[in-house]
Amino acid sequence: MIEAGTKLRLRFAKEGRAVYISHLDLMRTMQRAFLRAGYPLKYSEGFNPHPVISILLPLGVGAASVCELMDFSLTAPLDEAELPERLTAAMPEGVRALEVYPGGRKVKELKWLELEGVFEYDARDPAEMAAGLRDFFARPSIVITKKTKRGTGESDIAPAIRFLSFSPDEKRVLLRGVISAQEPTLNPEHLANALRQLAPELAPDFAEFRRLEVCDAEMKVFR
Repeated sequence: MIEAGTKLRLRFAKEGRAVYISHLDLMRTMQRAFLRAGYPLKYSEGFNPHPVISILLPLGVGAASVCELMDFSLTAPLDEAELPERLTAAMPEGVRALEVYPGGRKVKELKWLELEGVFEYDARDPAEMAAGLRDFFARPSIVITKKTKRGTGESDIAPAIRFLSFSPDEKRVLLRGVISAQEPTLNPEHLANALRQLAPELAPDFAEFRRLEVCDAEMKVFR
């Protein structure tokens, strides 16, 4: 049993149709799920109180994950063994609570993101594409144009890539890799964007990504 007011961390999955839930809608979904499951979230103080919850690494729309982390506190004691099942039952399809535990490491220690992905090609040879992808992402510099808070700017994504592998499979190329989660942050979608901008002959007709694990600078699992 965990005492009320303890800082807690939830690991959860977001898959299936739930990948199309935006970050803001997911925050609202979480608040409602805790309420329906009978877990009273701690609220901030002041004129406009709101639940004190925070998702450590917001997930882009369309991407799946089995390693999302959220910090929260409750105003009542918690049996951590019961929470995953009770909270999942109150969630929409595709969102699953996996585990909850007290505390957790500081967010600044989170560095790397393990992922898998699929690049689909309707009329091109996957083996040929896989070979081209390996050569492209082996470049020492991959400068793309992307939107920033200040407008549009250029960014070299190569330093944010620790490892990428590509394997042909029927009409697809399967991707596995490790990319920077923060400082700098690399959205997996920028991998496909880089191809569209710099090597359109290798750009997939469809791409999707899935987070597998979050790690620290030494590639140890971050919790």
